[in-house]
Amino acid sequence: MVFAAEYPFLNILGSMILFFSWVIWIWMMIAILSDVFRRNDMSGWAKAAWTVFLIVLPFIGALIYLIGNHDGMAERNLKQVQVQQAAFDDHIKTVATNGGGGAAAEIDKAKSLLDDGTINQAEFDALRAKALA
Repeated sequence: MVFAAEYPFLNILGSMILFFSWVIWIWMMIAILSDVFRRNDMSGWAKAAWTVFLIVLPFIGALIYLIGNHDGMAERNLKQVQVQQAAFDDHIKTVATNGGGGAAAEIDKAKSLLDDGTINQAEFDALRAKALA
């Protein structure tokens, strides 16, 4: 059984550095593999070859991929973020214009229809009750 007195500070520091290096390595491999599979300009065979290369010779494969494709990785990540941001902005705009007001907006629409004469008082009351329910 290991006690704190038997496990000196440098061993703790070394274990922490080793653990965080391992976490960074896993993170880097996930980033590289996700970039490989996200690419549209690469065939399925090339993706399979990179995957095997990264599994068989992980350090050399990761270094070669990062050296050869570092600009492309940044551009693809930026493009993906821009597409996601545009989709999010589109969603926010449609929600804000179509139905972002809730019950008050529904009642206001029904009131304007009543004022225009499109619906009668009974229909207005039914729409108001539906909006408040």
